[in-house]
Amino acid sequence: MADRLPTMMDPPVESLLARVDSKFTLVSLAAMRARQINSYFNQLGEGLGTVVPPQVASVSRKPLSISLEEISATKITYHRPADEETAEAGAEAEQ
Repeated sequence: MADRLPTMMDPPVESLLARVDSKFTLVSLAAMRARQINSYFNQLGEGLGTVVPPQVASVSRKPLSISLEEISATKITYHRPADEETAEAGAEAEQ
């Protein structure tokens, strides 16, 4: 395979898509984790310690970049609920 051309995106999107099952999952997972990282940085001075800190050493200071690096390093994963769990949750919500 030919060498990749350098891009601004690191880690590459192709390697990130190999870690999840769809583009939508990647976007949702990265956005959710970026919000958690942002909350962690915002509460540092308060000493609450309720949010998990970043799981990778990164030179980036942007929460979304850090979350993408965590996904690439397989520090962040996702769990898709089974159909039975989804049906049970829907039934409980209706009651």
